[in-house]
Amino acid sequence: MAHESDGQERLRTDPSGTASPPDGPSPTQSDSPTGQPVPPPPTQHAPPPRPGFSYSAPAPIAVIPPAPGTIRHGRTLWLVSFVAGLAVLVGSFLTRDGHLERLRSVVEEMAPGGDAEAVTTATGIVFWGSGGALLLVMLLEAVMLGVVLGRQSWARWALVPLLAGHALVMLVATAFLVPDGEGGSYVMLLWGAELLLALIGLVLFFLPSSGAWLKSSRPA
Repeated sequence: MAHESDGQERLRTDPSGTASPPDGPSPTQSDSPTGQPVPPPPTQHAPPPRPGFSYSAPAPIAVIPPAPGTIRHGRTLWLVSFVAGLAVLVGSFLTRDGHLERLRSVVEEMAPGGDAEAVTTATGIVFWGSGGALLLVMLLEAVMLGVVLGRQSWARWALVPLLAGHALVMLVATAFLVPDGEGGSYVMLLWGAELLLALIGLVLFFLPSSGAWLKSSRPA
């Protein structure tokens, strides 16, 4: 039952008998100012799981065994042989004028009555070809020596035909690069030392200690 007093507004009664203020029932919390329901708060996602522990052992580090004395001495002998061979080539280049004059007479004896220009061309081909062939063989031997030091066993077998070819080229070049007189004896001495040192160094590569060191690079 609603009462009315002075200075107060009359309370309203809804059909169910519940009193409400004059302005009407208060909006509920589920009603937004626009008349739509308030969205629920965002759900919090759980953090990602931590990665598990790894029990796998790291790969072992390959230890390179030191080169035995036979490998080191063989390398030294090969390097000294290269120095001897290069000394002959450098000396021949510095005295090329004398070599070309001597070779010119040799070519004229082999082909008498030839054109002077053709003789000069043939002389240059013989001289530079002989020196170039020796230098090429030495470069190939140096490459194979580096492969041997890289623990490749097959490279020592490649040095065998290379050294034999070196001796053959040297034998042919003897007629063109060996000067007359005392200079020729020095050239022959250096060439002999070159072949001997290279041969001893090659034999050292085939000793058992060298073979064991070279074969240790193969995977077990």
